[in-house]
Amino acid sequence: MKRRAVITGMGIVSSLGRDLSGFWRGLIENRSGIGPIDRFDPDGLRNENAGQVRDFEFTPAHFGMRTTPDLATCFLLTAAREAVHRSAIAPANTSDPDYGGVFATNFGGSNSWEDYVAGLRDGEVSAEAFSEASFGRAMEHGCAAFGIGGPCLLLSVACASGAAAIGAAADMIRNDEADVVLAVGYDALAPTPLSGLSVLRTVTDEMIRPFSADRSGTIFGEGAAALVIEDLEYARERDARPLAEVLGWAENNNAYHLTAPDQGGAGMTRVVHGAIEDAGVNPATIDYVNAHGTGTQPHDPAEVQAVKNVLGDRALEIPMSSIKPAVGHMMGGAGAAEAIATVMAINEGIVPPTLNYREPDPECDLNHVPNEALEADVTRAISISAGIGGNNSCVVLGAVR
Repeated sequence: MKRRAVITGMGIVSSLGRDLSGFWRGLIENRSGIGPIDRFDPDGLRNENAGQVRDFEFTPAHFGMRTTPDLATCFLLTAAREAVHRSAIAPANTSDPDYGGVFATNFGGSNSWEDYVAGLRDGEVSAEAFSEASFGRAMEHGCAAFGIGGPCLLLSVACASGAAAIGAAADMIRNDEADVVLAVGYDALAPTPLSGLSVLRTVTDEMIRPFSADRSGTIFGEGAAALVIEDLEYARERDARPLAEVLGWAENNNAYHLTAPDQGGAGMTRVVHGAIEDAGVNPATIDYVNAHGTGTQPHDPAEVQAVKNVLGDRALEIPMSSIKPAVGHMMGGAGAAEAIATVMAINEGIVPPTLNYREPDPECDLNHVPNEALEADVTRAISISAGIGGNNSCVVLGAVR
C-alpha cells in the first residue's frame, strides 16, 4: 500500500498579500491585486498592469545569506519559510536525506538576467547576476535554507509547472523517496518575459475576464506559493495537522499549438481524467473545480468542456472559478497558488470568486462564481493548470479522512 501524501503547511507571496492570511482574505473579500507596473518601465507592453507584489522586504540574514538573491528567489524563500513555519516541522540545520524538494518556474532569475544584459551593454560582465539568473540557482538557495538533502527536482513546464510540482512531490512521498517534500512554484515580473508574452498575444489590453463572453486575454502576475507535503503517518507521529491530502495527479501535453488548446479540450480532458483515475475517486464526489481560467477566448470553453467530459452532470452542480483576476497569472507559481486556494476552500467552506465577470457565454455555462465568494461544502476538489506548448497538469485534493 502506497503512503498517503498530505499538506501540512502553506505559504504564499502574491499581489494580494505577502502571506497566506493576506492572500486568502483578499480572495474572499473579492479584491484584486492587479494594478500599474511601477518597478520598471512598462512602455511598449500590451498591458501596463500586472499582479505586482508591492511593499515587499527581504532580509538575507534570515536565510543564512550575506547578499540578496534574485527577486524570484526572494519570493520563493519567503513563501517557503511561511509554509515550513505553519507546518511546525523542526528546522533542519544540516542537509537531511529524508527532506526532498520540487521547485517550479517559468523564467528562473529573470530580473538577474535583466541586470546581466544591462551590464553587458555597459561593457561589464557580472558573474553574480549570471549565476542568479540560472534556473538552478533558486533551487540551490532553497535546499541550503531549509536543509533539503533528499531527492530534489527542478521543473519548468510552462504555466503547468506549479501544479506539476505538487504532484511530483506527492509521488516522492507515495513512493517512499522522502518523508517530507517542499513544493514551490515561483516567478517574478520582468521586461523580457513580459515582452515575450505580449508578442504571443495572450495578454489582454484591458482587464482579465475568465469565462465572460467579452474576455480578451490574460494578465500576468508574480510571487511564489509553497506547500509542505509529507507522509500522513509521519505527520501524525509529530502531531501535525493535515490541511488536505493530495489524492492524485496527472500531466500531459496537447502537442497541438504553441498557445491554444486542442479542439474540444481533448488534452485537458485526458489530464483531468488521469488525475481522477490516479486518485481512485468517483467523479461524482468532486465538489469544486479551481480552474486555470486564463480569460483567453480559446482556452476557457475548452477547459469547461474538459470538465464536462469528465464530471458529466456533476459539472452542472458544482462551482468552477478562477483566481487569476485577483492575483494575475502567476506563471510558475500559478498552479501552486491555485492549489493553496483550493485547500483553503476545503478548510474554510468558501469558494473564491471569478472577478470581472460581465457577460454569460453559452460555451462557459457552469457556475463560475461571478464576482463574489460563495459558501460551499468542499471535501474533494480538482485544480487544473495549463501552459504554453500544450502542457497540462491537474491535482485532486481532498479533506483528510
